[in-house]
Amino acid sequence: QVQLVESGGGLVQAGGSLRLSCAASGRTFSIYAMGWFRQAPGKEREFVAAIRWNGGSTFYADSVKGRITISTDHAKNTVYLQMNSLKPEDTAVYYCAATTGQDMEIMVRGGMDYWGKGTLVTVSS
Repeated sequence: QVQLVESGGGLVQAGGSLRLSCAASGRTFSIYAMGWFRQAPGKEREFVAAIRWNGGSTFYADSVKGRITISTDHAKNTVYLQMNSLKPEDTAVYYCAATTGQDMEIMVRGGMDYWGKGTLVTVSS
């Protein structure tokens, strides 16, 4: 099993920045890719970004491309989500996820194997 713990959420003003962290533990050697999803109030969970754990390839939702960067630090077993120029519509619970699979279409639709409990990001106007 893989355990994921998010941190770094909080309250930030529009235009500000936050860096979310996701610490992975357990059978991390089985991870193929990790990603971030978010769920805003009254909306379904949506894909934000993903990164192949060892390959370095990244994928972003069009809505965040250019403002958000996903990266990893293998020494710390951690994946990051750097968010800049935050907007009120970015307000959501952000979830870290991991998968052992290799189908990116399944990943972006939420077909991940492991999920963190989420960290709340609130962007005020």
